[in-house]
Amino acid sequence: MIHVQDLQFSYTSHPFIADINFTVPAGEIFGFLGPSGAGKTTIQKILTGLLTGFKGNVEVGGIDLRKSNRDLYERIGVDFEFPSLYEKLTGKENLKFFASLYKHHVAIDPLLESVGLINDADKKVSAYSKGMKSRLDFIKALVHDPDILFLDEPTSGLDPSNARVMKNIILQLKANGKTILLTTHNMYDATELCDRVAFIVDGKLVALDTPHNLIISHGASTVRYSYISEGEEKTITTALDKTGTDALLLQLVKENRLSTIHSSEPTLNDIFSFLTGRELQ
Repeated sequence: MIHVQDLQFSYTSHPFIADINFTVPAGEIFGFLGPSGAGKTTIQKILTGLLTGFKGNVEVGGIDLRKSNRDLYERIGVDFEFPSLYEKLTGKENLKFFASLYKHHVAIDPLLESVGLINDADKKVSAYSKGMKSRLDFIKALVHDPDILFLDEPTSGLDPSNARVMKNIILQLKANGKTILLTTHNMYDATELCDRVAFIVDGKLVALDTPHNLIISHGASTVRYSYISEGEEKTITTALDKTGTDALLLQLVKENRLSTIHSSEPTLNDIFSFLTGRELQ
């Protein structure tokens, strides 16, 4: 659904995006991870036709972006990090207006219901909280039932409950066959949602794989366990490849005396820092 080959782009005389190559098959959630200013949003703007003048080959939904027309926008939905809504209109009026821009659209009320805004549908957007605007902007991208979604920090500014609702909807969209490109600096969202992630720093890809493979390839090198001895909790750390010969651990397991045990899998942020010397958050 998305094919990018040798992508280069510059705002000045110096390249900002350089030698970007990746593909996204139908039904995949593909994540771009990187700190602010890394180039995530710039790539998204190129893929959605907002930035031209790039070098290389870019196809979205089988459409060559050098030859794209309004058919591209019938195929894609875009949720920017910052809401683009008409504040003097109600939530429902906003959705109806944006739906009218497309040849086909879906029912409005189920979309409002899905993000908990059905009871606020007739309120003016100017009275909405930041989180409500974010949720409305998200479903605005769904009014024409697009095949491909571009989501920029979709859970930014949301409380945990509404972030959970949003992530559940994203996973359901994937289950329905949608292709999703997600840009974020939130490692937890990326780990939970993405089939594959690409690390981007200073306009270049430094890694691309599944979250699981990235974590496994950098190893869960230690195991930490605790137990009670003489009324006090004691904690031991052992190498992962030594657990089979750790006499104390084996004894505690046999006697059912373990209080806690967990491995030290690195997070995506740990791996990102290791590979780039930078932090995601």
